[in-house]
Amino acid sequence: MIVKRDAKGAFGKNPEERTVAELLDYGIIVIDKPKGPTTHQVADYVKKILNIEKCGHSGSLDPAVTGVVVVGLGKSTKVVHNLLKAGKEYVCIMHIHDEVEEKKIREAVNSFLGKIKQMPPLRSAVRRVERARTIYSIDILEIEGQEVLFKVSCEAGTYIRTLCHAIGKKLGVGAHMAELRRTRVGNLDESLAASLQDLSDAYYFWKEGDETEIRKILLPMERAVEHLKKIIVLDTAVAALCHGAKLNVPGISKLDGGILKGDYIAVMTLKGELIMTGIAQMNALDMEKKDNGFAVKAERVFMEVPRND
Repeated sequence: MIVKRDAKGAFGKNPEERTVAELLDYGIIVIDKPKGPTTHQVADYVKKILNIEKCGHSGSLDPAVTGVVVVGLGKSTKVVHNLLKAGKEYVCIMHIHDEVEEKKIREAVNSFLGKIKQMPPLRSAVRRVERARTIYSIDILEIEGQEVLFKVSCEAGTYIRTLCHAIGKKLGVGAHMAELRRTRVGNLDESLAASLQDLSDAYYFWKEGDETEIRKILLPMERAVEHLKKIIVLDTAVAALCHGAKLNVPGISKLDGGILKGDYIAVMTLKGELIMTGIAQMNALDMEKKDNGFAVKAERVFMEVPRND
């Protein structure tokens, strides 16, 4: 991270020091979705369990798919939208429609590493046009007869059902997705996930005066932007940004070195609180060297004007 103007923050508080009540308004939860309910239903269950007015989720999973769903709470409901374009990881069981020797299976699976083209399935919610997607890694964990267990890390918007079909076509015998579990969204993986029952129990204990368990489940909303490039601003810029003002170069304290013009950026306080997300209007080198100029256009503001009590 490039230091432009070193400073210590006085506004606000470290996100890890928020109270449970504050996290219910400025927090997220990683839920381990079971088979059966839709993602929307899971978010609704969370809302009812925590007795809050608003929840939002980080992207839909089919009812039959299990695993990581990130739910934003209260005022942080829309922060999980930043995860829609974040990379995903899945563990899948693929059933091959005829016997194929293991070497050919491995060769076929590995051939899909890197850039691929996919047509969204008939029942998808998006327009059916061929799209390029990237498979970052694909690893076969086990092969047992015609069942193949593999882990895949991929670009957002990759259809694993379609990937299985394409692998089957490559093998010349056909294949389909038998089971699927999402194990990671962005930097949030299943090690952080809690079941709906875990959440319900933790909330009950908190109401009884024990916040130990609920603190393991409630995460600061800043965890949902860990994958974004960041700019840290001086305290003198915070109030204006909270009102939706653009960020100018004089307000910058530190910034990630790889920022390019047009990048989607998280703008943070010196204490690590998320103020807003926005679009970079210049690259990191210009932000570092220039004394003036328009650095970031605000897209969505999450922080209220902080008070120093």
